Amino acid sequence: MTLEEQAATLRPPEILALLVQQRELQEQNAALQRQVEWFQRQLFGRKSEKRLREPDPAQLTLAGMLTTPVAPADQPPPPTETVKAYQRRLRFTGAEVADESALRFDDSVPVQEILLSNPEVKDLPPEAYAVISEKVTYRLAQRPGAYVILKYRRPVIKRKDTEVLSCPPAPPAVFEKSFPDVSLVAGLLIEKFVYHLPLYRQHQRLQQVGIRLSRGALTQWVQRAADFLEPIYYALLSSILQSWLLVMDETPLKAGRREKGKLHRGYLWPIYGDQDEVAFPFSASRAQTVVREALGTFCGVLLTDG
Repeated sequence: MTLEEQAATLRPPEILALLVQQRELQEQNAALQRQVEWFQRQLFGRKSEKRLREPDPAQLTLAGMLTTPVAPADQPPPPTETVKAYQRRLRFTGAEVADESALRFDDSVPVQEILLSNPEVKDLPPEAYAVISEKVTYRLAQRPGAYVILKYRRPVIKRKDTEVLSCPPAPPAVFEKSFPDVSLVAGLLIEKFVYHLPLYRQHQRLQQVGIRLSRGALTQWVQRAADFLEPIYYALLSSILQSWLLVMDETPLKAGRREKGKLHRGYLWPIYGDQDEVAFPFSASRAQTVVREALGTFCGVLLTDG
């Protein structure tokens, strides 16, 4: 039986039901077609946030809800406040770092006095010499959880029999013509490189306990300490390269300013040996030549993550 013959046998209620079903299918098809077009625009169309979108007629508008209420005519306008313009901070020029031999601190900083004996009169009786004056040398030291000033008192001795003046020498400084104690330098390095505490935060902590010094001085101390530690690093790397098994991989690191607001992308190359030793060579590249230069004449097994 053909479609025309089947349609001729249908009754009016059946024809009406088919027409309603046809209309519902057309509406559903149109809705699905709009969804497909929307997904195509999201995948292949423009993603700019500046593109204006047509308002959805089925969604309520917030235009009337966000308007500023108008004050009645009989009320004065609300008071206004003049905001001071943003003052830009001056960049650090390094001028205040010129003299780091002067240590400044207030009365709230604890001071530990240390009296140094004079070796020239160690074996003499007290009546054989006289203390005529005293010299003072300061060192900035660090104790667990606190800072302390080390005050070394060095009496100047005059022998009565020879009239010769003598004074014990000041304790050797870590850096020439500078006042940080070795404990302070070690604390700066540990907190910066082990606990990732930047120098500017350490500088703020020093200011909070009453110690005033230049932030640039901290940077200079870290750089000078790195020069002292460089031979230890090469000795450690030489010991690691004597292993028969090495583990090595690169780790990206932001270091060195490339331009204003941007940093260079460098790489640390940790090398771990079989004696539980690790070194961290740094390079601005992750090329294969970096690995060859770091390993040198190493001959053994090298493990990496591929």
